[in-house]
Amino acid sequence: MTREYIDGATAIARGALDAGCNFYAGYPITPATPILLHMARELPKVGGIAVEAEDEIAGIGMCIGSVMGGARAMTATSGPGISLYSENIGLAIMGETPLVIIDVQRMGPATGGATTSAQGDIQFIRWGTSGGYPIIALAPSSVAECYSLTRKAFDLAERFRCPVFLVVDKEMISSLATVELMTYEEVPVRERNIAPPARGTRDPRWRPEETYLPYSFEPVDAVQPLAQFGGPHIVRFTTSSHDEHGFLTKDATKVGRLNRHLDSKISQHNDEIEMGRLDRQDGADTLFIAYGTTARAMEEALSTARAEGHRVSALVVQSLWPVPERLLNEALRGVRRVIVAEQNLGQYRREIELVALRNAVRNETPPPSIEGLNRIGGEQIMPEEFLAQWEGGVA
Repeated sequence: MTREYIDGATAIARGALDAGCNFYAGYPITPATPILLHMARELPKVGGIAVEAEDEIAGIGMCIGSVMGGARAMTATSGPGISLYSENIGLAIMGETPLVIIDVQRMGPATGGATTSAQGDIQFIRWGTSGGYPIIALAPSSVAECYSLTRKAFDLAERFRCPVFLVVDKEMISSLATVELMTYEEVPVRERNIAPPARGTRDPRWRPEETYLPYSFEPVDAVQPLAQFGGPHIVRFTTSSHDEHGFLTKDATKVGRLNRHLDSKISQHNDEIEMGRLDRQDGADTLFIAYGTTARAMEEALSTARAEGHRVSALVVQSLWPVPERLLNEALRGVRRVIVAEQNLGQYRREIELVALRNAVRNETPPPSIEGLNRIGGEQIMPEEFLAQWEGGVA
């Protein structure tokens, strides 16, 4: 067999299993339920555990607890579930817990359209918990990428000891597609960095009963090995501001160092995280930008435009957060017009506008015109809409 007919839910579940996921907990919610069903069926076959939790809060809480006990965990929900996840997302950030969260977007606000596709959670996942500290979010634009970026999400979660989001939508999860098997990218997933048993002289900062500092902030962007419950070290796990031992503190210097660390360990390593596909054409002064399922329509529109002899470039953004500024700056070079397509009111366009403005100020050049191609009624953006908007602005 050289190809298969598969949907995004199956590809995500397969990617998680191949990444070593051995614990899943979640609550049924349209349109994320197929992921729960796949994991419930497949995890026991490899000795893992899948739990249908009593609600979303319990689901993500179980995942955090399982990680601290040594598991590699994943959960999946939709927009209303992310609302309920919010406090525990903050806990995963504060506790530096490697965890993969799948957000299968549907139309909002509130319960919105449960069976209607949308891309309305883009800002929500970034700012949906208190403090404003960074998260990592990836967005596959094909079923094959659902597999590879799920694996990448697990790898990044281990690398940075933080929650990593995979942002998809109803159409990506439920639509079947023919996939060439050779297009599945087997992204390597690192083993968890576990704190080893202590050797040698104790650090003078340690308390007598401790053999490892699980929350050391030196240097500020360093990611320490994870000390798991049941291991050789004393482990403290708290939702509150704490020192390097895990003890609650109000010492402004220590709290500031902790919070700077939670930011720096991600923001100072954007080059390791940013991902995308830039298809640049020499002489093109127009750039299409899209992510997720919308990127598929964009790529078809790009092919049509070029077949007709037009010069247009395109960027598929795969890492939404942190914003891939280096990639965007490269894509914007020499461009006078940008069309950003998304199934919302322009949530990611505002990030591109900020990057373009900073780039223009730095280079002392006028910023490009940035336009939104947006749908919010539940319908997919079609290739003809890219072409119509582009042609409408061509002199």
